[in-house]
Formats: sequence, C-alpha cells, structure tokens
Amino acid sequence: MIVGAHSIIYSRKPDADRAFLRDVLQLPSVDVGEGWLIFGLPPAEVAVHPSDKNDVHEFYLMCDDVDELVATLERRNVPHEAVQNLGWGLLTRLTLPGGGKLGVYQPRHARPKPLKQEKRPRARRKGVKRAVKR
Repeated sequence: MIVGAHSIIYSRKPDADRAFLRDVLQLPSVDVGEGWLIFGLPPAEVAVHPSDKNDVHEFYLMCDDVDELVATLERRNVPHEAVQNLGWGLLTRLTLPGGGKLGVYQPRHARPKPLKQEKRPRARRKGVKRAVKR
C-alpha cells in the first residue's frame, strides 16, 4: 500500500540547497524539469512524538558514524553544530546554503526493518496493448 515517503525542505535559496544535497551530500537525484531536483534517500522511518500542536514535523538524516560525517563536513567547509549526545543518538545540525538547519544523527535507538516493497504489476498506459503469448 505505501511505496515510499516524500519529504520537503523549504528554503529561501532552493537552488543552492539542491546543489548542496547533490554535490556535498552526494544524494542521487532526478531532474523533473527546469532544474527541479528530487533526491533519493536511504530507507526511512517515522516516529510519532507527543505535542501540544498538530502539523509540526521534523526531518533528520541518519548516518552510521557521526564523527566521520563531521570530519567530511569540515573538509568541505560546511558549517555545523557540535555533536550532542542525546541518549537516543549523536546529533549535529548542518547549515544549508539557504540558511536552514538540517539535523543529522547517528541513531542509538532500536531501528525497524525497512518496509518491503511488494511486487506490483506495472500500470498500463491507456491505449497500449500487451502482446498476448499463445
């Protein structure tokens, strides 16, 4: 039923932030027209936290080794916050070219297995007939 997740980062400088995700973080992407990039992400997970408000969402990337990530960010002159040990993970926030912050952490919590993709028949395009095997 669910085949993926689509996250959005709002930015005052979207072209600069897209270039950062492509060139610095080296996320694979597709251009869906006029330089509008959509990036592939590794498997994802979602948690529901208690809040006094609805419609508040956060987005974090995860890494296997936050110290290695910080060393890479420093070599690439990417501004970032000091790593914090929050118990559930080791967190840093990097500054995107557009000025926004992006949290990246090394999880220390249990992780679920990724959702398995069920093989689904490809959608047929209208007017396209399939060859019939006899």
